[in-house]
Amino acid sequence: MMNVVKSFFLALCVGGLGLSSIAQNPDIQHLHPTNWWIGMKNPNVQLLVHGKNISTAKVSLAYPGVQIKKTQKLENPNYLLIDLVIAKTTQPGVVKLVFSNGKFKNTQPFPLAARKHKPNNITTADFIYLLMPDRFANGDESNDKFSNMLDTQADKNVPYLRHGGDFQGIISHLDYLQEFGVTTLWNTPVIENNTGLKKELHGNMQAAYHGYHFSDHYKIDRRFGGNEGYKKLSAALHQRGMKLVQDAVYNHVSEDHWMFLDPPTKDWFNMWPTYTATSHKEQVMLDPNGTEADRRLLIDGWFMPFLPDVNARNPHFATYMIQHALWSTEEFGVDGWRIDTYKYNDMEFMNRCNKALLDEYPDMLIFGETFVTNPAFMNYFVQNNVNYPFQCNLPGSCDFPSYSAIGDALTQPWSWDGGVNRLYSTLAQDYFYKNPSKMVTFLDNHDTDRFLSVIGEDFAKYKMGITWLLTTRGIPHLYYGTEVLMKNTKNPTDAEVRQDFVGGWKGDKQNKFTAAGRSAKENEAFDLVKKLANYRKNTPSLYNGKFTQYLPQNGVYVYFRHDTAKTIMVIMNSNSAETTLETARFAERTKGLTGAMNVLTEEKINSLGSLKIPAMTTWVLELK
Repeated sequence: MMNVVKSFFLALCVGGLGLSSIAQNPDIQHLHPTNWWIGMKNPNVQLLVHGKNISTAKVSLAYPGVQIKKTQKLENPNYLLIDLVIAKTTQPGVVKLVFSNGKFKNTQPFPLAARKHKPNNITTADFIYLLMPDRFANGDESNDKFSNMLDTQADKNVPYLRHGGDFQGIISHLDYLQEFGVTTLWNTPVIENNTGLKKELHGNMQAAYHGYHFSDHYKIDRRFGGNEGYKKLSAALHQRGMKLVQDAVYNHVSEDHWMFLDPPTKDWFNMWPTYTATSHKEQVMLDPNGTEADRRLLIDGWFMPFLPDVNARNPHFATYMIQHALWSTEEFGVDGWRIDTYKYNDMEFMNRCNKALLDEYPDMLIFGETFVTNPAFMNYFVQNNVNYPFQCNLPGSCDFPSYSAIGDALTQPWSWDGGVNRLYSTLAQDYFYKNPSKMVTFLDNHDTDRFLSVIGEDFAKYKMGITWLLTTRGIPHLYYGTEVLMKNTKNPTDAEVRQDFVGGWKGDKQNKFTAAGRSAKENEAFDLVKKLANYRKNTPSLYNGKFTQYLPQNGVYVYFRHDTAKTIMVIMNSNSAETTLETARFAERTKGLTGAMNVLTEEKINSLGSLKIPAMTTWVLELK
């Protein structure tokens, strides 16, 4: 890191001595964004140009409707900013940007296209599937590794290395996803991670197979299939009526990112005298008695020694990242965004970024990752009903409070505030959120222990968890493989909960993508998800109806999803013995409804008066 800083200051000194003024052919290494669109509500676009001593170049263009508003030099002479204004009357075509330095000229194309993408908005009707492309399926072995990248290895037998999964592998298994009701695909980040192996906390040298170590924002990792492969995946999804979520990282980049190796300004990243880690303590953002020093440590501290912390308070870097979000949405047909490490970002920047997306795509779902299990703290980072001095505008979030609560409900005994009471009380705090239906619910993800292992591989509890996920309020997401009972804890490393989906690689002895390749228990799990997810998809009352819950009694938790067309009653018996449920106390929701159909068993129930609920079982009743 010190060598990078020395190189930066050397570049500043060289520019200051006037050596950069020597006429030479403008050498342009990066021009971002690489292209743009006419018809954007914001007519302005700022180009960041990177090349040896590019700041001395004069820039011109001759294209109807496009003007250079101004150019700006940065501290590092290897950068130049070009502010363009694109008139509403501008037609599609290729703008020729001419960079001249004395007798030398360099012409760069800047394509302008007509906007075509209209996002398919993600709503409570959807069922999101989270997968890690490197670990799902290998559809093209030719792109597993490249000798001219910093990480040249790929070996599926080594947990810490890349395994070769890619976009083609996903495309080849979209039938599988649709079979059990998935409507929306969320990949962990797909942007280029051209970075070497890094020493993680567990001590092993690990590849950036997960995608969170960006090295070039405008390149999709070619080991997944590159920019064209990502467009192919997006098109395949949209042809099926499915949707695409992109995973954003605004908090940090890789130490191998070209902008960190040659920083535009001294404040492009949050630099400390020595390595300083974030505190991870979100409480400092709400503490009325807290300090600016603690808030700065949370936001400006580094996530890892090899992940430089981005300074989004720099207005040019902020514009760069906001434009990248807009560019990705149009370029790849993105329908929604998930934002990594949300609480570590500068919130004013995040509001700007969210607003820019929502200005162009008003109903787009944007949800963050804020690993906070207390609604009293979580609500600060989304649109909320609390009179905070600063208001976040994020529409939704990964619902870590309910994730934690369902885990407790299935692993803790019934008590005054434990077991299913914990689940009830967590959802009772929905009053914090402006729109609880935009919370994204889940049982596990790529950063947690696998759900099946959390519940001690108890299949009855597994069925209860799945049933809760697909009947509670919000937008459900499932982590890849949970539908076929993938298990493990993060011991010794995260790689244990990111194992390959069996059947996605040539030579796999089993194929979990097919019923024939799954065990009887795995098929039972898959069929449960399939039945309930498809029922949910076809039952607006279940995904869009009002959510009404009753105070749990004697280990039994009851809630309803209902509208004028239909009433769904969900009964969760968390006891280890059969329980008789007298339904008179639910009269305000069951009035006029005398019978039911058990959605999971298709058994008819002729009377709602007294119900015998088996031990550790959840019923989903469509009331008649």
